[in-house]
This record gives sequence, structure tokens and C-alpha cells, in this order.
Amino acid sequence: MKQTNTNLPVAKGQIVEINIERLNHDGEGVGKVDGFTVFVPGTAPEDRVSAKIISLQKTYARALVQEIINESPHRIAPTCAHYDDCGGCQLQHINYEQQLVIKRNIVIDALRRIGGLDVPVHPVLGMAEPWQYRNKAQVPVGMDGTLKAGFYEKRTHKIVDLDCCHIQHPSNDLVVHAVRAILKKMAIPIYDEKNHTGLIRHIVVRTSFSTGEILVILVTNGRKLPRQNDVVEAIRKNVDKVTGIVQNINMKQANVILGNEDILLWGKSYLQESLDGLSFHVSPRSFFQVNTLQTDALYAKVREYTALTGQETVYDLYCGIGTISLYLSRYAGKVIGVELVNAAVKDAQKNAELNGITNVEFHKGAAEQLVPERLKKGAKADVVIVDPPRKGCDERLLSAMVSMKTSRIVYVSCNPATLARDLKYLTGKGYAVTEVQPVDMFPHTSHVETVVLMSRVKE
Repeated sequence: MKQTNTNLPVAKGQIVEINIERLNHDGEGVGKVDGFTVFVPGTAPEDRVSAKIISLQKTYARALVQEIINESPHRIAPTCAHYDDCGGCQLQHINYEQQLVIKRNIVIDALRRIGGLDVPVHPVLGMAEPWQYRNKAQVPVGMDGTLKAGFYEKRTHKIVDLDCCHIQHPSNDLVVHAVRAILKKMAIPIYDEKNHTGLIRHIVVRTSFSTGEILVILVTNGRKLPRQNDVVEAIRKNVDKVTGIVQNINMKQANVILGNEDILLWGKSYLQESLDGLSFHVSPRSFFQVNTLQTDALYAKVREYTALTGQETVYDLYCGIGTISLYLSRYAGKVIGVELVNAAVKDAQKNAELNGITNVEFHKGAAEQLVPERLKKGAKADVVIVDPPRKGCDERLLSAMVSMKTSRIVYVSCNPATLARDLKYLTGKGYAVTEVQPVDMFPHTSHVETVVLMSRVKE
């Protein structure tokens, strides 16, 4: 909608000088011009920049840096040669210690601004070596004169052809390079996003940090893969430790990466990963934390907050393939996992069997429907753990959690904004936030994982 308010202190196309005060949840610098908020990507706290206004709304504007007038003491040279173009990371130009400070402030700001909560937020648990931590790469492919495989350029769907991604496990990079070369050599049709034509949409690679096993997934806009046997043999020949090659069918004209059907082309349809002495089968569409090394720190904090003695009944909502459920089963009387995705429930059941764990049960269904149904049948819980997707929890689920009158709720969130919204609801229904622990699962990006302990204080 065209901006018609002429009383704003800035105009589209105007060059302004801005002091960057902080970063928002998208990693954009936040500054003021005559009290009017301007977001500027690619900046650091304490930068002073000259920036050009590129868009204008009633309460804020966005601008792009034209010149850095005074550099922030936290600014460093990015490690990645593609950083200026690629939209995968947002914070590589800021030293890691300050990244942790920024992420803590993002959580504090969301809790105060959206949730109305002024509660203890601990310093972020960071990594000793915050590189090469991702166990999964989801790389779009496309044609732009030649075949390209990489990540999207900032604010576009133009692919940056990557030589190396410094936050990926090295095996992921090697596999992407190998598969890109195979697809190019064999002239396999590449997906055209604009026209919804062609075949290969994404190369997805999953690597096990514990076993080194590699699962290769080709996401296709159709079921027929030309030269299928040749492609499979070439991948096997060029990728060490490949344990399985899978074709995932996604014919939707949408931004979702994976479709709902997998075809095993060769080997196993999963790889094996380990966490704290437990083994997990991870299949193409399984949710598994992308940072295996930090998952130990995250789950240890969840365990601490549950304060289990071995007698409790625990509900694990949005349980995925059962990682938290099985991790906590060794300290609880019983764990009940709830998950919407049928394939994930099957994986969770297999993982329980794989580890010889018998005090867990997994149920397929939407948590906001299944939990109220179980509540009507007298279900009780001593502790509820909830780890929802970025959109947070449905209010029906929050209401059911309150009705269970559980003594503790442990909320794990990847989105401070929806976390704050849901905590506001729960604090209005008899629960209090005891403490908040952010965990850096995604170094050099603006994302932050947060674990919150809530305790029941009244009816």
C-alpha cells in the first residue's frame, strides 16, 4: 500500500545517518531518526552508518547501508567469502561473544514487549567452536546460465552458488559439490521455481556426528528420475560413508522444501545418531536438532528444569522422533509423547525399541486436539514439556495444559516472539516464569533457542 503520510521524518530514497542501538530478532540493526524507528540489516550495535531508506511504513522504515561512518567495536571481518550475498547467516560480521549478548537481548526484549514479563534471563549458552555445527543442509538448486546449488541471496530467491558453507559439517559441503557435479554431467532437469517446471528442487544432506553416516535426499518435482541407476551409482562412487539415497517427492508450488512421500533408491532410509548414550534413527523428514553438539546442552537444561525423581508422569508435546522423551525416560516414571506427523511417531517407537526403553508411549495427533481429549478421560501429568514449531502453541493446547494443573511446564522455543505470547497466556492462568535459559543452537544467525521453566503458583 502506498505511503501517503507526509508527516514522517524520513522519505523513501532519502539518505540518513543513524546510530545503531541494538539488533532485532531478524538480525537487523535498529536505530532512530527523530524518534522514528529504522531497521538496517548488516549493521552492528554501536555502528554509525549512512543508509538509504528503501521502504516506509506508518511506524518504521527499512534502509540499506551506504557507508559505515564509525565502526562498532564488535564488528569483525566475516569468515565466509559469500557472506555479503548469502542470506543464510546474519551475524558473521559481529564477534561471537557479542552475538551471545545480542541473542540474550532479543529474548529479553520479546518477553518484555510482547509478554509483559520482566523475568530472569541467563546468559546464552554458547559453543566453544561455533563453526561446522549443522548436521543437515537443505540446498536449493536452479539454472542461471549454469546449474547452481547454494542458498538464497538476501531478500531474493536468487541462488548464491556456494563453494563452502562454514556452519555446515564438512561432509555436507562435499556431498553438495559431488551431487551438483553429477546432476550437471548427466543433464538431469533442474526445477524452475517461476514456471513450476523441471525436476530437481533441492539437495538435502544429513550427516551423523557420531557415526559419520550420510543420508542423501534428492527433492523432486515428480516421481520419475531420469538415469536413476546412473545417478545412484555416481553418488555411491563419489560420496564416502553414504548410508542411503532417497528421493523425496514434492510437487507443490510452494516454498516448503520436503514433500510427504519418500522413495528409497539405495541403502537405508535413515542414519544413526547418538545423544548421551542413546541411539536414534533419523529419516529424511524427521525433526532432529540441526546442532548435534549443542543438543546435549539443551537437553541437559530441560532435564534440570523438570527436576525428575523417577516417579513422575511426563507429557512431551510435539515430541518429533522422541529425542526428549527418550532422553528423559531414564529419569521419569513414564513419558507420553504426542506428535502430529505419523512418520515421526513411527520413528519414535522404533527409537524406543532400539534403546530398549519401555516406559514411554507415543501417540499420533495434533497436541491441541489430543491433549484435551485425554484430559477429559482423566489424564494427569506431573511435568509438561512443550517444544512447538515457530508458530508456537494453539490456545486450545495452552488451555489444556493449564487444566492439567501440572506443577511444572518446561517450554522449549525457537521463536522468542511466539514464546512471549504463549508465556503471557500461561502467566495469566496461574503459572509463573521461574527462569529462562537461551541456548545458541544456531551460531552466526539471528536465531536462538530458549528453555523456560514455569511453575504453578495458584488455582
